[in-house]
Amino acid sequence: MNLLSNIVADNRFTPDDVPAFEDKLFFEGDARRIRLERFAVLLFLATVIAAYGVLGDSTATVIGAMIIAPLMTPIMATAAGLVMGNMARAGRSFLTVVCGVMGVVFTAWFITSFLNPTIVSFISNSAITGRISPSLTDLMVALASGAAGAFAMSRSDVADTLPGVAISISLVPPLCVVGIGLSEGEWSAASGAMLLFLTNFLSILLAGGGVLALLGLSAASTETLGTRARRRAFASIAVGMLIVIIPLAATTYAVANETRAEIQTQQFALRWLEDTGYRLNRLDADGQLVKVLVSGTGDVPPLSDLPDGLRELVVGLDLDISVVPNQVLRYPEEGTE
Repeated sequence: MNLLSNIVADNRFTPDDVPAFEDKLFFEGDARRIRLERFAVLLFLATVIAAYGVLGDSTATVIGAMIIAPLMTPIMATAAGLVMGNMARAGRSFLTVVCGVMGVVFTAWFITSFLNPTIVSFISNSAITGRISPSLTDLMVALASGAAGAFAMSRSDVADTLPGVAISISLVPPLCVVGIGLSEGEWSAASGAMLLFLTNFLSILLAGGGVLALLGLSAASTETLGTRARRRAFASIAVGMLIVIIPLAATTYAVANETRAEIQTQQFALRWLEDTGYRLNRLDADGQLVKVLVSGTGDVPPLSDLPDGLRELVVGLDLDISVVPNQVLRYPEEGTE
C-alpha cells in the first residue's frame, strides 16, 4: 500500500502541470481548426493503411496504422473532461470520437466496395478473425492499456511509451473490420468488431479516467462545477462496461468450449487412426458440432469397435467425419497413347 501511495505522490498533478496536459489533449483555442485538420488527415491515412492491411492480412501494416492513428487522443480527452468536471469539454471530445468512428467505418466500407481488387475471406484472414470474437481477455488488455495510456499522457517524460499503448489497444483496425463486414454483408463479423471497439473505448474511459482521478487531475484543475454530472457520467460508463461484459463472457465461454472440443476430438482421431493408412487432415469445431476430415488408403477402422476409454473423449460432442481415400491418377492412362 505504501508503494502505491508513493507512486501516486510522486506523479500527482500540480496546477502547473494542468495547462500543458490540457493543450496536449483538447482541440481548443486559435489552433483548434488546424489541430482538427491534422487529426482528420492522420486518421484518414491510418484508416487507409489499416483497411488495406486487414484486407491483405498483413500484421505489420496493421501495426503501422495503429501507431499513427490519433483516435486515442480525443477518447482520453473525453475521460479527462469527465474527471475535471467539464462536461462541455467532454462532450466536444466525445463528438470528435463519434465523427472519427463514422469516418473510419465509411472509409473502410468505401475501399472494400470500390477499391479492393482482392477477395475478402472472413474464415482464413487472421486480421479479420482475430477481431470479430472479442473475449474477456481483450477486456483485461484494454483496461490495462487505458490505464497505461492515461499515465503516459499525464507525464511528459514517459510519453515515448504511447506507441506501445497504441499497439496494445486496437481502435482503428476493428472499425475497419466493421466497414469491411458491412461492405460484404457480414453482419455478424461487423457487430463482433464493433463490440471489440466499444470494449476498448469504454476501457479507456473507465481505466484512463480512474488513473487521472487517482493522480489528482480534478483537484489540480481550476474546474469546480459539474461534480454530480461527472459522477453520473462515470456511473454510465460503468454500466456500459457491465453491458459489454455479457457478450464478452458469452464469447469467452463459446471459445473455451470449441477449444475443448477440438482438443478432445484431435486426441480421439489420432488414437482412432493409429496404425492405419489414414491421417488427420482437418478439424473444425463449432459449438458442439466437430467436423473431421481424414484421408489415406486401406480400410478405415469402424467406430463401433472403439473401446470405452476412447469413446469417452468425445462424450457430448456431435462428430461429422469425412473420409477421403487417396487416389493416384496417371496420365496418359495405361493402354492409351
